[in-house]
This record gives sequence, C-alpha cells and structure tokens, in this order.
Amino acid sequence: MVRLMGRGWLFDDWPAASRSAPAVTTPCPQEVEVERRVFIAILLSFLVLFGYQRFFSKPDPVAPAATAPAPAAVPSADVASGTVVAGPALAPSEGGDAIVGEQVEREVVVDTPVVTATFTNRGGRLTRWRLKEYRDRSGAPLEMVAAEFAESHPLPLTLQAADAALTGTLNRALYTVRREPAEGLPAQGPVRITFEYRGGDGVSVVKTVEVDPATFVLRVQATVTRGAETVPVSLVWAPGPGDNDSQTSRGAVKPEALYATAGASPKRVAGTKATAPLPEQPYDFVGIDDHYFTALALKVPATRITYAPLSVPPATGSTEAAREFMGFSIGLPQGQPLTFYVGPKDFTRLTAIERNLKNVIDFGWFRILVEPLLQSLKWINRYVGNYGWTILILTVLINLILFPLNHKSVVSMRKMSEIQPQAKAIQERYAGLSATDPAKQKMNQELMALYREHGVNPASGCIPILLTLPVFLAFYALLSTAIELRGAPFIFWIHDLSLPDPYYVMPVLVGASQVITQLMTPQPGADPVQQRMMLVMPVVLIFVFISTPSGALIYWLVGNIWRMGQMQVTNYIHPPQVKAYRPAAERRIKQAGRGKSSGAAQDK
Repeated sequence: MVRLMGRGWLFDDWPAASRSAPAVTTPCPQEVEVERRVFIAILLSFLVLFGYQRFFSKPDPVAPAATAPAPAAVPSADVASGTVVAGPALAPSEGGDAIVGEQVEREVVVDTPVVTATFTNRGGRLTRWRLKEYRDRSGAPLEMVAAEFAESHPLPLTLQAADAALTGTLNRALYTVRREPAEGLPAQGPVRITFEYRGGDGVSVVKTVEVDPATFVLRVQATVTRGAETVPVSLVWAPGPGDNDSQTSRGAVKPEALYATAGASPKRVAGTKATAPLPEQPYDFVGIDDHYFTALALKVPATRITYAPLSVPPATGSTEAAREFMGFSIGLPQGQPLTFYVGPKDFTRLTAIERNLKNVIDFGWFRILVEPLLQSLKWINRYVGNYGWTILILTVLINLILFPLNHKSVVSMRKMSEIQPQAKAIQERYAGLSATDPAKQKMNQELMALYREHGVNPASGCIPILLTLPVFLAFYALLSTAIELRGAPFIFWIHDLSLPDPYYVMPVLVGASQVITQLMTPQPGADPVQQRMMLVMPVVLIFVFISTPSGALIYWLVGNIWRMGQMQVTNYIHPPQVKAYRPAAERRIKQAGRGKSSGAAQDK
C-alpha cells in the first residue's frame, strides 16, 4: 500500500474547508536616462506581478463557521487500483444480513461519447471517470478518479453518516443494480443507474446516479433510512482531479478548493490552506480544480461543506514530484439530487451548462479581453487546424490592428531622441543646482519651451505603449490557461504548446530577438552602463522563458520580429535626424578661444 503523507481522510479529522510583456523596448521618458528607468520599471513591475499572481496570490481561507459534529471515517474499500474484483457477501458484523442486495461485487460501465464511467455495486461508488477527448502522458484517456488509493481513501460518491458503523455499511454493502436503459440498448437521454440495499438491521439505502451522454455531467440522489427515521448523510468526491501527471509549466495550478456564491466571482484556496469549513449558504458551485480540469457540484443549497488535501510522495528513488489531490464532502439535501460537472475547464462547454461557470477558468485581471481573444483563436483554428500556426496568425492580426498606436509611439520617441542633446545641454547648465533651488524651475520652463518648439509631447510615446500592454497581458493569460493548447502540437520538436520547449530553442530565439530589437532602438547620449544593462535584461529573461509555455513563446517571438519590421518602416517614414550639440561649458570654452584668436589677429 502506498504510504500517504499529510492529514488522513477521516472526516472527523478533516481540516475544515476550505506576463511579461514583450520587452517594451521603446518606453517614453523625457530624456534617455529616464527612458531606461521607465523601461526597467515596467519590465520589473510585470515580472513581480506575474510571479505574485502565480505563486503567492491566493484568497485567504474563509472563517470557520458553526458546524455540526463531523461524521465518522470511511472504512477501507475492497476495490483497489480501479479494478473491481469478486468479494464476499456482506458479513453480519458489517450491518446484518442483506434483505435486498447482491452476493458478488461487480462493476457497471456507462460508455458515452465523451466519458467512460465505471461504478462498483459495493457502496454504489464511482471507480473510473475517463475523459475520451483528453490524454495523459502515456496516451491513454485521462482518468479523473485516483482509484489507486481506494483502500485507504474514499472513492467518489461515498456516503458519509455520523455513525461510523452505519458509514461502513453504506459503503461496504453490495447493492442491487438496475440500469435504464439496459446495457447494450441505445440511450435517448441520461443513463440512469439505481443502487439499492436493505439490511436486516432496518438500514435501507437507495442511491440514483444519472450520467448525461453528451456532457461531463452526472446527477446523484440518495436516501438513507433506519427504520422509520431518515438519516442525514454527506456525499464525498475524493480524491481528484486526476491531471497530476501533466507536464504543465512551473506556473501550473495545483489542486485547490474552488467555490462561488450566487453570481459572484469564484474564490480559490490552496490545498494546504483549506483549513476551514465553508459557511452554510447557497453556492453557484463548489468543488476542486487544477490547471485544466475540475470536479464541481452545481447549485448547492445551504449545507455542510468540508475539504481535505492529500499529498502522495513519489516512489523511493523516483525524481517525480509528489502528487497533489483534493477532496470535498457535501451534505446531501433531502429529496434533491446534486449535479456534478467533472471534466475540462473548457470555456464553450462550461458556458453551455451555466454562464457563470466560465469563471472557473482563471483568466486573470484582463478577462474582458481574454474571452474575445479565445473566441478568435478557436475561430481561426477551425480553418488552420494547428494551434501553433493559429497563434502566429492571430499575433500578426493583433499587431496589425495595434500598428497605428505602436507607430505613433515610435515616432514620438524618435522626436524625443532628436532633441535629446538639446535637452541634455539645458540640464547641464543647471546641473550644479539642488532640487530645491528656485532657479531649478527655470530648467523645467526651458525644457517645456523646447518641447513646444519641436511639437513634442513627452507623454505621447508612453500612452500608446500602455494602451497595447493590456492586450499583451490578456493574450499571455489566454495562452497560459486555455485547455485548447493542452497536448496541441506545433511543428518539429514542439509536441505540446502548453509545455515549455524541451530543448530550449524557443527561449533562446526569443531572447536573441529581444537583444536585436534593443540594438535597433536609437539610444543617443545614453550612458554606456545603461546601454549594457538594457542588453543584459533580455538575456536574463531567457531564464524566465525556459518555464514559459511554448504557445506563449510563439506569440512573443512573432511580436519581436514584427517590431523589428515596424522599426524599419518607422525609420523609412521618419528617418533619424540627430544633431550633435556640445555641452554649454564646452561651447563657452570654444567661443572664448575664438575670441582670443580674433583679438590677437587684430593686434597683430
């Protein structure tokens, strides 16, 4: 048996529930030195923002709510490694002789166009939920149920009661199974499976599961009685999701708690911080998710909801990282089914079920831009058929639309470069004055007069760049999050656009293009130290690119190449006309020398 780390799954012991822009190579300062500082500030600000969002920004755990006593633990199941095997009849010590039940454990398979669901009649629980359209690292359909831990942890659809002995009966009993339509017959609607058990001690259970053939939705309803008394129970979904063998990049989302109240944005709590039960109030959805997949209960009424994380260490000697899982428990409403969505975080499929479900995909601050970009990406791909080329085409279209803004910014920067020597000469005349000296104001007046004389607005180069920055951040968020890129090949060695380049070719190309773009940017009068630093920055960013998904690097590289071409166009339309101006002190010395020579000539 695999040794498990962290907290166990005893419910009475559960913790309570819980981009960088393509280097803006031509920022907009009033002088070259400020220009470098603005560039560095924008670049570092984005890196800090990106790192904070990816690694540190998590909602605080919700405050503990008043809760009823936690139910008892689920005993070990007899279904291991996802394989259902024949087992003995229910022993009297496990709940008495069965009046309604079966003598041998068996499995029930529901095969739909999108999933293969496998249930066991031992407890009427789910042992497999395989997504046919998505593959794991081995190429097999992706498994959303970690059934290999079934001997020590509850399977999905486990029933939980306050009484430990009753909990054992509910989940070890062999239920009778009734399927509608019968196996082999075509289904015109949901496939309905009814599990029923009645024991000699008066315990009676009816659990009904409906699997929607066209979606990733299933509905569960259960009634538990003991004699004439209805027993309140909770339904467990654990452990999951199952995308833990994905080679997603360093910023990939680990399994975490996810919930949203009616009409509100979802809140997320990292697995290790899911230490408080959720307040008992209605929710649009409650569940768990990872980077690309989710398991959600929809339209949950006010009831008890708890979470538990699970960390499974790798095998001895393995270099693999620990596998992270989450589980949650929901009190079953009397006489009402719970609806679950267990599948991909696909924008189209989620919005088809309920519009608010699209918020399950964490597109970040620029969601309003990401959503139309995603629709454009999918529309182009219908004709192209390769998401790598689709990203390239969409990048060109975006840069074409933004060309006027970028061109205006570069032209403004060009004008600033042309008058930079004059501005520097003015500054040198007042270099000896302190910042608080009233005479310093005259320097600002002379600079503004210089700008007016040449028709230059110091902010006109910055504003267009800032307007294009949200588009880049939105596209970067899209390419880092969209499940459409998971497993999508491009060409040659790039077999998955959601993963970093395995041979680091793309990071080097992007870094080199950044350096070339920087060299093409005019920097008259710049401090040599600053020039070297500006060339070093793209090289440093290569180490960031190493863990960046290949799809995002395609966008970045194409954007850099586009800016090189745009720089050539700008140079043709507005060629540089930089004049050399001597510093004021040098001019005075030269003029004094000329005056002395003239006087000597006259004397002579």
